[in-house]
Amino acid sequence: MKLHGSMTALATPFRVGALDEDAYRALVRQQLAGGTAGLVPCGTTGEAVTMTSVERVRAVRVVVEEAKGRVPVVAGAGSNSTAETIEAMGRVREVGADAALIVTPYYNKPNQAGLLEHYRACVRAHPGFPIVVYNVPGRTGGDILPETMQRLCELEEILAIKEATASMVRAVDLREKCGPRLTMLSGDDFTVVPFIACGGEGVISVSSNVAPRLMADMVEAARRGERERALELQVRLNPLHRLLFTEPNPIPVKWALHLMGMFGPEIRLPLVPLGEPHRIALATELRRLGLLS
Repeated sequence: MKLHGSMTALATPFRVGALDEDAYRALVRQQLAGGTAGLVPCGTTGEAVTMTSVERVRAVRVVVEEAKGRVPVVAGAGSNSTAETIEAMGRVREVGADAALIVTPYYNKPNQAGLLEHYRACVRAHPGFPIVVYNVPGRTGGDILPETMQRLCELEEILAIKEATASMVRAVDLREKCGPRLTMLSGDDFTVVPFIACGGEGVISVSSNVAPRLMADMVEAARRGERERALELQVRLNPLHRLLFTEPNPIPVKWALHLMGMFGPEIRLPLVPLGEPHRIALATELRRLGLLS
């Protein structure tokens, strides 16, 4: 399996405290119609940390059912507990996910040796099941280094990395250490085009929840080497990216999807709906991009 293009870190719709399956299916169908190349349920944007294990499994099952094999489904299954991560991998594998997105363990702050053993244990428990390593130091308090990724590349199950440092130096270092063996996916919407120039194959995006076609076109232009077109789209989308990160993700993107009529504004504590000053600016930008009438 090869991952590339604009992949969406799906937001999760809730209604009266439960997963809104109809709205979730509609969101997935919108993504497929918009050219999204992969679906990533139950990650940061999906509020996985406030969902129960039963809810997460159901959400992944819904996405798999709607995708129908047309694009890969990379399901979030990470935890700061190796044992819990292994259990979650088994659950998402059973319902048909194509790969697991495994975030570096948060809060307990393992060193590089601990990170290495964490992923090795996941591979031993689920041989043959692809893993996308998710490196997001700003949220986890830890950083998996290129030298550690080089060692992890000895395991065939380590398919890709979602690199969310927004550092082009890091992208080049990963390419140096791992070569084309490791698929590099950006975890930062602001820097997708330069990331691809440094060896990346695509992005796992927040903004593509609301602008799937624009994100897909930007990534494909960058991958084809259409520099001017790719840069034009990166700049055009920059105000949207800024507004979608004015408050902690996924607060703004869920409000944007609410404005677009995709689903209600419900979000789980400790997150709260988008503040009033940002709502007007976000609605204005969605109209500018032709995403809101």
